[in-house]
Amino acid sequence: MFKKFDPSNDVSTSTQVKASVQRGIKSQISVAHPSLTDDILDELLPKKPPLVQYKCGPHLMLYCRQNKEGGGGDEPVFFQHRDGPILPTLKFVHKYPKVEFTRVTVDKGAIPFVLGGANIMCPGLTNEGGEMPTDGEDGPALAKGDGVIIYAEGKELPLAVGFMTMSSKDIRKKNKGNGIEVCHFLGDGLWGTDEIQ
Repeated sequence: MFKKFDPSNDVSTSTQVKASVQRGIKSQISVAHPSLTDDILDELLPKKPPLVQYKCGPHLMLYCRQNKEGGGGDEPVFFQHRDGPILPTLKFVHKYPKVEFTRVTVDKGAIPFVLGGANIMCPGLTNEGGEMPTDGEDGPALAKGDGVIIYAEGKELPLAVGFMTMSSKDIRKKNKGNGIEVCHFLGDGLWGTDEIQ
């Protein structure tokens, strides 16, 4: 999604997000990442200054925090593809490592493929070193379409952000095919973007 992202060419329009829309964004984030409390979300995304929404291509929205000093560009913090989950950027997750977003871990063998932009296959999550939240008896821990932060075995910081293409229960059962679609990874165009003007 952001493999060849270039903010000077790929960003078309920007609008300031209304307070009601910003509350909706916070609500979606808190549902997707239940460990984030309202206090943490208010600290990460304060009401003032409001977020700025950038349209990137026909179906991609990039949400940015305005620069507090008033000069320079806006810092990308979240993005959304179509009606999918609102996902944080990797720089944002790296900036706040103690904040617990919904996460999965891939085994060491998947690292070079993920850094090349490949999607994560089911065996990368079920092999030794891979990890997903434990499924409950009432349903899967992660449903199809849920956004996740992707860590690598033995690494402290995440290497990608994506969403589940099948539930965690199905991944464990089938152990075949594409398990997570990677949207943003270390070294892609969005990773190289510090600010958008």
